[in-house]
Amino acid sequence: MKRVSVIVVAAGEGKRFGGTKPYALLKGKPILEWSLDAFETHEAVDEVVLVLKDDSRKKDYSGRFTKIVAVARGGEKRQDSVLSGFRQIDPTKAEIVLVHDGVRPLVSSELIGRIIEAVQEKGAVVPVIPLKDTVKRVDGQEVKQTLEREKLFRVQTPQGFYYSVLKAAFDQAGKEDFYGTDEAVLVEKTGTKVYVVEGDPRNIKITTPEDIKIAEAFLGD
Repeated sequence: MKRVSVIVVAAGEGKRFGGTKPYALLKGKPILEWSLDAFETHEAVDEVVLVLKDDSRKKDYSGRFTKIVAVARGGEKRQDSVLSGFRQIDPTKAEIVLVHDGVRPLVSSELIGRIIEAVQEKGAVVPVIPLKDTVKRVDGQEVKQTLEREKLFRVQTPQGFYYSVLKAAFDQAGKEDFYGTDEAVLVEKTGTKVYVVEGDPRNIKITTPEDIKIAEAFLGD
């Protein structure tokens, strides 16, 4: 089994949420800790790099989660934060890197395993969920096009890559001053193919307070 490093990003401001999302409680436990527990207990994960907005909680998390090897400070944008965490990974040991949103608390052991297994075969992988609704491209108030739903998917995390693939993507993005919405788009721009695996409908991203209620409902199943 190849060495697996995980970057857990929890450095966002949570403007739409109305507060700091990673520390909001889900069933009495901070959202971020649900995510950290998933990687802490997964047998294939070797180390975790946690990216926070500031260093005030560094000792707290490093002391309670044995797989956390570094706590990095987040940047202005998400991509800056992921890169900050990526730089904490030892390049002489790194093989597979997963990047996960710290506010996706219901990531399952099965999904983590699927991503790791697929990365070993494909090199760059993202989990996806098919769209159920009809999707239209709109300009102002006018519908311009109805898109083929069968070819559209919602992308989740963790996204997984070989270390060398992700490094090349960050290097090129830095040279071009390009910012993408996720790591996969950076990899795509290098010409490397990104493959998909089945995601998990429960693996939702907490964006609004209502999402916590949805997560609680999933946990109550």
